[in-house]
Amino acid sequence: MLSELKELWRFRELLAAMVERELKIRYKNSVLGFFWSLLIPLVTVAVMTVVFKVFLKNGTPNFSAYVLAAYLPFLFVNQAILDSAQSVIVSLPVVKKVYFPREILPLASVISNFIHLILSLLVFFGYLFVMYGKSGFIDSPFTWRIAFLPVVLVQTFAFSCGAAFLISALNVFYEDVKYVVSVMLYLLFFLTPVMYFSEQVRAGLKGATADLMFNLYHLNPVAMLVTSYRRTLLPPTQVHVGDGEVLQPLPFLWPQFWMSVVVCFGLLVFGYWVFNRMKWRFVERP
Repeated sequence: MLSELKELWRFRELLAAMVERELKIRYKNSVLGFFWSLLIPLVTVAVMTVVFKVFLKNGTPNFSAYVLAAYLPFLFVNQAILDSAQSVIVSLPVVKKVYFPREILPLASVISNFIHLILSLLVFFGYLFVMYGKSGFIDSPFTWRIAFLPVVLVQTFAFSCGAAFLISALNVFYEDVKYVVSVMLYLLFFLTPVMYFSEQVRAGLKGATADLMFNLYHLNPVAMLVTSYRRTLLPPTQVHVGDGEVLQPLPFLWPQFWMSVVVCFGLLVFGYWVFNRMKWRFVERP
């Protein structure tokens, strides 16, 4: 695997060029350009906020900020995996004629989406500044917790790369993979605390197995990732649910966090290993 990484480093300029191409192609001839990346999450969060606060009577303070803090990284994971799934198969004519490290293809898709995530988070900080500035920065999100953000970003990137390597390689030979992945990502949205909170998951689990089920729920690395973004970017808050019930904020879930770190980096190593095992057979695909 070290030899593959050295070879990838040798072709780093090609990787940079492909990332630049991905960014240019996405918004070619578009007037709004990058802001289309923000429009979808902003509209989605606005609809979620209306539904949960108006119709379902969720009184959680600054609810839209907590949803957006989770939805932006989830959207990155979703888009990076879907884009990378097709990255190798659409480039097969080039793969069959020119030598270069094949892992550049899914990696370029992940990196281009990661750049959009960084830009989206910068806009999100502006959103927080306006929102909390109205109240004189009471319970300000701009604290030492933000220093932990690079750690969560690296973990997110590792998970997405691992999934991209694995799925893009398998999809070359088994095109059903892209459909299975689409369904799984759709279901993952509801199994991840984006529209709701980890506090609600914990409160809903009863009995002797409650702690075990809570830990199993957070073995879903994306669930722990979006929870970590909330804990990093926003202050702890009481979660208001139906019938006036108020749930106190949980502390940072360190045991679950370290479990998710192991899962994310384990997936990265495993996905890269599988990709390297299969990549020389890509030219055999008719």
